[in-house]
Amino acid sequence: MAGTFPKGFIWGTATAAHQVEGGNTASDLWLMEMAKDSIFAEPSGDACDHYHRCEQDIALLKGLGFDCYRFSIEWARVEPEEGFFSKAALDHYRRMIAACHAMRVIPMVTFHHFTAPLWFTRDGGWENPKSVDRFARYCEVAGRALGDLITFACTINEANIPIMVTMMRRAVGIGGGSKRERALAEAARLSGGEPGKFSPYLSGNGIVAAPNLIAAHRKGYETLKPLIDGKVGITLALNNFQAEAGGEELFKTSDHAVNGQFLESVKGDDYVGVQTYTRVRFGKDGVLPPPEGCERTQMGYEFYPEALEATIRQAAKVSGCPVMVTENGIGTEDDTRRIAYTQRALEGVLRCIADGIDVRGYIHWSMMDNFEWLEGYRPKFGLVEVDRTTQSRKPKPSAYWLGDVAKRNALG
Repeated sequence: MAGTFPKGFIWGTATAAHQVEGGNTASDLWLMEMAKDSIFAEPSGDACDHYHRCEQDIALLKGLGFDCYRFSIEWARVEPEEGFFSKAALDHYRRMIAACHAMRVIPMVTFHHFTAPLWFTRDGGWENPKSVDRFARYCEVAGRALGDLITFACTINEANIPIMVTMMRRAVGIGGGSKRERALAEAARLSGGEPGKFSPYLSGNGIVAAPNLIAAHRKGYETLKPLIDGKVGITLALNNFQAEAGGEELFKTSDHAVNGQFLESVKGDDYVGVQTYTRVRFGKDGVLPPPEGCERTQMGYEFYPEALEATIRQAAKVSGCPVMVTENGIGTEDDTRRIAYTQRALEGVLRCIADGIDVRGYIHWSMMDNFEWLEGYRPKFGLVEVDRTTQSRKPKPSAYWLGDVAKRNALG
């Protein structure tokens, strides 16, 4: 399907601080990555050294044809100990945002992308009701320091993913006594915290955290709105949930808990960020595995780019907000499959636009191959290859292909 995107449609790529910057030593995950018998395949270490190479990476992005860069500022760098805010860290991010403007790249700044300061997670993380005011305080300090330069602000990345992960974990029977639980207990001990209280974003109790995350976004939004010279929103992990025979009730319950309640909570926001990679099917006995014989990505889930069209439609209908696709991509060593996946996903975006849905932009995940959390550096999501020894960057054919789509503002 060929077609032209609306005038002013935004094209970009994305990263997250912990996945690319390196040396995020004050964060909760750094401790867990370095622990004996870590649940992580490997530590993040120097990552892509983006902290020192950010300006050349922004220039690379611009040269490929993109006009937007979505990245996160690292809370653990900004507030490494509770109540102490690092001017040096804030100055670094201010220079980074200014570099975007100097190169005519729109900065989309995420305030929380999975990692948090060790002190925050040691004290219960997002399961602690104090998290709401703690996050708002951080937003106020960072917003005052950076807000006049920010075009798009995102409070929390994938605020619904903790509850999604918790529900999926329970669906497959992972609970007490698991390696994850032992790792959390060890992290609590190493950090000097109370047993059972150490709660990282992706490993804690997402059901308990969900109302605090919703409240934190609302308070963060209200805090940032007068400080940001641009638009403020949130991003959500919206897998395309589907019901197979007998799975209708489970689908309904899960869809509301993971997607619906969060989309309803952002009504009136400047935009909602949609982040989609695949579909999840529900049968009578729970979540179904990918269909037999289907193509799978490096992450093990189904190659299903059509999911993006479905989640855009859901997000627009339920939230009533303009939509930004803030993440979409595929982990693969075969770059031809990245192009095929993105082509089909963008065809779905065009169909949504043709039906009158207000889609403002498409931001591909990710700019470069980086640290993919528990999986380490094995999965390759990047448009740009990174040499793990020299840190040199090499754009893949998909980078030139998508950059050309962005320059022409058209597909096909």
